[in-house]
Amino acid sequence: MRICHSLLAAILIAVATTRAQAQPQRIVSTNLCTDEYLFRLVPATRIAALSMLAGARHPEVSNIARRIGTIRRISPDAEQVLNLKPDLVLLYQGVNPRLAAQLKAAGVRVFEVPWAQNLAAVRRVTRQLGEVLGVPERAETLLAEMARNLAAARALAPSPAVSALIYEPNGYAASGAIVAELMGDAGLVNAAPGLVHSRQGTIPVEAVIAAAPALLILNQVPEGAPSLADAALNDPALAALKGRTRVETVNLRGLLCAGPWLGRTALRLARLAHAEAAR
Repeated sequence: MRICHSLLAAILIAVATTRAQAQPQRIVSTNLCTDEYLFRLVPATRIAALSMLAGARHPEVSNIARRIGTIRRISPDAEQVLNLKPDLVLLYQGVNPRLAAQLKAAGVRVFEVPWAQNLAAVRRVTRQLGEVLGVPERAETLLAEMARNLAAARALAPSPAVSALIYEPNGYAASGAIVAELMGDAGLVNAAPGLVHSRQGTIPVEAVIAAAPALLILNQVPEGAPSLADAALNDPALAALKGRTRVETVNLRGLLCAGPWLGRTALRLARLAHAEAAR
């Protein structure tokens, strides 16, 4: 029996050692959205660099900007990346084909992360990255957390759904398949598709006031540093909605990149929908 136990222990140690050796140890991320994934999936000791946007504060576009500490940040430049001697570089498919080609020509392992257009694709991409990075269990942990948050959002969602517009910097409105899924789970119906858009795809403040959705969500950092991009969100004309539309300022940076963290976004939206329905 002791021999069997010793043999089993030796096998487990060998498996763990092989797996650790297979895990990339000097990983570089070149894009804000791959930064978000990488930081959540592996310890900082395995991250050689993130993109410059990972720690940007003016404006702050990253959900991890205040947590990355001393992790190096670089521009998506072949020379900068190669100087770090990475054993894996993460890019998004089609975002920087020249950089991808240069790295592959230099013999660097590159993984081009597929774009996720819906929550089913988020699950698939998260598992792919878990395998590539050698952390499938961590990927499943993130997905389990997303599932719990989505379930909580659905439990809180009012019926009938509340008309809402997520108004973003520069006058854009959150839209697309993933936003529709998240808002649906949260008990919201997106008012954006029915509004008049400018040639640039933005929604003028006047159109927002005319539509007067039940809930207007201003996607910005409350009490954050002012920026030109936030001009539409801070337009005094929005005061005309008083008494018709509930206006909330909420940090929904998670919408910038599709990933398991969107479960928390759905739950935040559901709380807003629940409060509006109760009102």
